[in-house]
Amino acid sequence: MSIVSDYFSFQNGYAFKSKDFVKNGKYAIIRIKELKDGSVKFSEDTARINPEDGFNINKYIVKKGDVLFALTGDSVNKTNPLSWVGRISYYNYDTPALLNQRVCKAIPKNKVSNEFLYYFFRQNEEFYNLASKATGSASQANISTKTIEQHIMEIPDEDIRKKIVFILLNIDMKIDVNNRINDNLLQQAQALYKSWFVDYNPFDGIRPADWRPVTIDDIAKKVVCGKTPSTKVKEYYGSDVPFITIPDMHGNTYAVTTERYLSTYGANSQVKKMLPPNSICVSCIGTAGLVTLVASESQTNQQINSIIPKDEYSPFYIYLLMQTLSEVINKLGQSGSTIVNLNKAQFGKIKVMLPSVADMKAFDEIVSPLFALILKNQKENLHLSSVRDALLPQLMSGKLDVSDI
Repeated sequence: MSIVSDYFSFQNGYAFKSKDFVKNGKYAIIRIKELKDGSVKFSEDTARINPEDGFNINKYIVKKGDVLFALTGDSVNKTNPLSWVGRISYYNYDTPALLNQRVCKAIPKNKVSNEFLYYFFRQNEEFYNLASKATGSASQANISTKTIEQHIMEIPDEDIRKKIVFILLNIDMKIDVNNRINDNLLQQAQALYKSWFVDYNPFDGIRPADWRPVTIDDIAKKVVCGKTPSTKVKEYYGSDVPFITIPDMHGNTYAVTTERYLSTYGANSQVKKMLPPNSICVSCIGTAGLVTLVASESQTNQQINSIIPKDEYSPFYIYLLMQTLSEVINKLGQSGSTIVNLNKAQFGKIKVMLPSVADMKAFDEIVSPLFALILKNQKENLHLSSVRDALLPQLMSGKLDVSDI
């Protein structure tokens, strides 16, 4: 019988101090919150640092291809595996980062690849077994590197391992390509927005006279503040209607999938909170200023205010406009407190510039194909992830024979 420590050792992260965080620091710090569904995802909230002279960078550096574990998280008593302790992530950035406490990285002993370790613990059964060994409360569960090291890990021959990794890695590489394409498409849309509505390039550098200052309420058919249905009524929750919360917004142009879903019964219990596709969600409590488009009929929790645009107004103009207002939202929502809380009335009164309907329509015709492709790629990634997750246990168990591949 083999255990993980036969093939890997582990390095814990460092307890960086928040007072040392700087906005444009050289290194991003990977905390537990950056470990998202098998990958590391940086956001506006990611801490950065310029390490002091003499700090042992090499000990805590994370480079492309490293595999990381969350040593703290929720226990398996919680229903969302994406938040469980022991979740594994693959670091796929070219730029190095630094490892924070309660996150550890695997160090291979030249027998088994990082990629095989990653896919081994991406299996639902292995992940569940690891998370089940945690100690602590349901919302503050902990494991140690020793827990990981003692986990049983029976592995196939090297040739089979390489073929399994080849199949799964190619799916993940396609997902990564789609993500990179989407990043580029969004940057193009943002550049076009700046050209049209900040620099006024199509208008000889001068803002047209028929553009006028209005409020968010003026551009909305309706502003909707979300609501969480009673968690005491289990029938309100199911798999029918996406229920968007702040974690679903990080790094996503569209909310094509969510951590939680409502049943049709639950959604109908607050039908006035339903959002049609291409509504614009804006986080206004806690982590404020995140902006996401609705992919299909959805509802949100109370931390999010959503704009249902008037029929003649471009949802993509409004989406890009709201992305520029993060600082405004944070300032209005603080009110002397460090916790941002911008209510629906305050949100609706935020002043914005409204271009003419003709100019908005012309802009929409240019950018809407970009957003359509972003949505297509996000949906394709959802499908690819499902295919990978279905193949994974079949490959690892040997039920799918790869010997002839």
